[in-house]
Amino acid sequence: MRGPTGRGAREAARPAGPVLPPALRAWCGPVAGLAALVVVVLGVLYAGHTQPGTVDRWFVEPTEDSVRPPWRGLALAIDFLGEPVGAAVLVLAAVAGCLLRRRPRAAVFVVVGVVLTVGTGTLLKSVVGRTIHGDDNLSYPSGHTAFLTALAVMTALLALGRLRLGGAAATAFVLAVSLAAGAAMGWAQVALGAHYPTDVLGGWCIALALVPAAAWLVDLVADRRGARAADVEGREEVRR
Repeated sequence: MRGPTGRGAREAARPAGPVLPPALRAWCGPVAGLAALVVVVLGVLYAGHTQPGTVDRWFVEPTEDSVRPPWRGLALAIDFLGEPVGAAVLVLAAVAGCLLRRRPRAAVFVVVGVVLTVGTGTLLKSVVGRTIHGDDNLSYPSGHTAFLTALAVMTALLALGRLRLGGAAATAFVLAVSLAAGAAMGWAQVALGAHYPTDVLGGWCIALALVPAAAWLVDLVADRRGARAADVEGREEVRR
């Protein structure tokens, strides 16, 4: 049986591109480091708190449902995207899109990025122990905000290959997308009284800190596996 020829053969032989674009690598470290610092500082400041802080009160009284129709419907719709069913649909759609475009590395990146972000956020809730509306409602950081921001950042990173942006322009694009997603979900969470504004900021920063780490890890593992496979193939060619 003859193998693929022409363009199909070239595409099959072409190695998968990195999920962390080279143009962003110089920027990701400082941005991720600053975001991680914000997460830690906020966690320390509000550990064990049961009331909104001074910064939270600048925006709205977070312990009351402050949104009314028709905006309440919009807030609930956005909130659904961070609920288990809504989040699962978004992740499955993203993974399916990556696989349809023959980008298995990107599909793995989506899964790893979501698991790392959501898992870290869940762990921090128990460690920090900040609550809203009772002792059973851990609030810091906002998992909904962390999830949607992470998915938005991953989508932006994967889109950079087609947009061909570099350097500061690529960084600005990723930050703008993350800000739009974080602001939308953050507004919904605060408006519905589910989180304090500083919870939202913490969730947003978790995504900015961990998604680049997930991208670096996926690229590292994939590149090493690719190098081993190429080495084995080279040795087989020599033996032939």
